[in-house]
Amino acid sequence: MLRTTVVVVTWRGAAHLADCLDALAAQDRPHRTLVVDNASDDGTAELLARHPSRPEVLRLPRNTGYAGGIAAALSRVDTEYVAWLNDDAAPEPGWLAALEKAMRPGVAAAASRLEYPDGTVQSLGVGLTALGYGADLTAPGTPFGFCGGAALLRTAVLRDTGGVPASFFCYYEDTDTAWRLRLTGWDIAAVPDAVVRHRHGASTRPGSARFHRWNERNRLLMLLRCAPLPVALREWVRFAGITASLPVRRRVPKAANFRLLLRCRVLGEVAIRLPATLRERRAIGTRATVNRGVLWRRWTSG
Repeated sequence: MLRTTVVVVTWRGAAHLADCLDALAAQDRPHRTLVVDNASDDGTAELLARHPSRPEVLRLPRNTGYAGGIAAALSRVDTEYVAWLNDDAAPEPGWLAALEKAMRPGVAAAASRLEYPDGTVQSLGVGLTALGYGADLTAPGTPFGFCGGAALLRTAVLRDTGGVPASFFCYYEDTDTAWRLRLTGWDIAAVPDAVVRHRHGASTRPGSARFHRWNERNRLLMLLRCAPLPVALREWVRFAGITASLPVRRRVPKAANFRLLLRCRVLGEVAIRLPATLRERRAIGTRATVNRGVLWRRWTSG
């Protein structure tokens, strides 16, 4: 019996996608593989057509990012569980079995153990910082959320709690989802036995301007959607204040997220999305069974 659809989102992944598909073919638990191809133009389509595992393919007409790809696939998932998997990730053979075993009553999502190619831990789940950032956990414990690079979720619960924020494009769609799961009373488990080797950054470049733009914008949108309103407003004001101070600062960090134009673009994009984001906040609040402030105090020191 197939209990899980593994959704792999790819964009120009020809250099590493075969390793991911080979690892899925070696799983010791039956499953369905659905690859979302974000309009790749590098031979990915041909690789998918000739791969011996014969995965199902949903080819999109444009690049919708990781969040958009997962969202597009969700309507095609008819199994109890849906797994999210990066195209540059290769799970060990027992990965899916370990995740399915962890889906006890009350658990809506299970986080994998992601490792860098040298075996060091990248993530055992995601914590929530006092500034509202999602931060990968590298020590065993109970996480607030999961890293979307390799995780398992209950399909019906994901749909019932609002699905995937496709407009995020990539980054923070996982922590936003964790917020919504926990606001409706569901738990999230860490599964150290569900091991995945991850070529982190093979599809995107951590530290690049686009990386920081998506991270900063989506963190603010996530907080406006899910967090206590004073926290969301505090972080928006803090981000805007730092941005306004940059032209008169004597020393400005060299990181891309301190570039004035990038930060102004983030503020503009958040402002444009604000009416829709506030409507989404109301919908999330209507479904919630746990107080936002209670969750914030439980999972952060802020």
